Amino acid sequence: MKTSKKSPSVIFDYKKVKTFYLLSTLIPWLFWFTAGYVSQISPYQDIYLNIASLLAFIGLLAPVGVSYILISRNSNLREDVKGRFFNFKDIRLPYFILACVVMPVSIMLAQAISLLFGYSPSQFIITGEFTFSSGIFPVWFLLIIAPLIEELAWHSYGTDSLRSKFNLFTTSFIFGIYWGIWHLPLSTIRDYYQSNIVETGWIYGVNFLVSIVPYVLIMNWLYYKTGRNILVTIIFHITAGFFNELFAPHPDSKIIQTGLLLILSVIIVIRDRKLFFERNETKLRIQ
Repeated sequence: MKTSKKSPSVIFDYKKVKTFYLLSTLIPWLFWFTAGYVSQISPYQDIYLNIASLLAFIGLLAPVGVSYILISRNSNLREDVKGRFFNFKDIRLPYFILACVVMPVSIMLAQAISLLFGYSPSQFIITGEFTFSSGIFPVWFLLIIAPLIEELAWHSYGTDSLRSKFNLFTTSFIFGIYWGIWHLPLSTIRDYYQSNIVETGWIYGVNFLVSIVPYVLIMNWLYYKTGRNILVTIIFHITAGFFNELFAPHPDSKIIQTGLLLILSVIIVIRDRKLFFERNETKLRIQ
C-alpha cells in the first residue's frame, strides 16, 4: 500500500485535545441554549426564530474557529492541513465513490426494506419539502454549509487530536458519543431538525444518537483511506443530510438505516482491523 511522503508523526502534533473539545463544546452550547430560549419566546412570531438561527449559526462556527487558532500556531499543522485539503492524488476512486453513495444508498435501501413491513412507497417521492425549518437561512443552504463548517473542524483538528492518543476504533467511538452529545442543545431550538426528532418520539431521538457511531466509523475509515482528505468527509457528511431530506423516509426507515450502517461498519472494522486497532507510532501510516 502506498504511504504518504509526510512523516506519520505529524499526527502527534495535534495534541491540544482538551483545549479543542472543551472550547468546541462550551462556546456552541452557550449560543445554542440561548438560541433555544429565544426561539421559544413566542411560537407565533418568526422574528424570534430568525434571531435564534443567527445565534445557532454563530455557535456552529466556534469549532472551526478553535481549529484555526490551534493550527495557525504550528507551521507543521498549517502545512499538513493545507496539503490534506488540496490532496487529490491520494483519493482513490473506489473510496471517493463510496463517500458519495453510502448514505443515499443506505436510506433508499432502508425505505425499500420498510415496504416489506407495510410502509408507504410514497417515501420515495421527491417532495421538494423539508422536515425542519432554519429561521433566516434556507434549509438547503444549511444542508450544505453546516457539514462544510463542521468537517473543517472535526477533520482538520478534532479527529487527529484524538487519534494522537488512541487507535482509530477508540477515536471513532469516543467522537461518535461526543458528537451526539454536542448536538443535544439544538433540540431546544424550535422547528430545528433535532427538536423535531425529539417531538416525534424518544425512540427516534435515541436512534439519532446511536446512528452517529457507525456513521463516524465509516467516515473515518474513508478519511484515512484517502490520505486524511477533508473534502471526502465533507462530501460524505453533505450526502447524509441532503438525501435524508430529498426523500420522505418514515422515521422507522431511519432506524432501519441505522441497522444497515451498523452492519456495514462491523464489516469494515473486521476487514480492516489493522487500520482500526494499530497503535504503534512507527506503523501509524496515512493510509
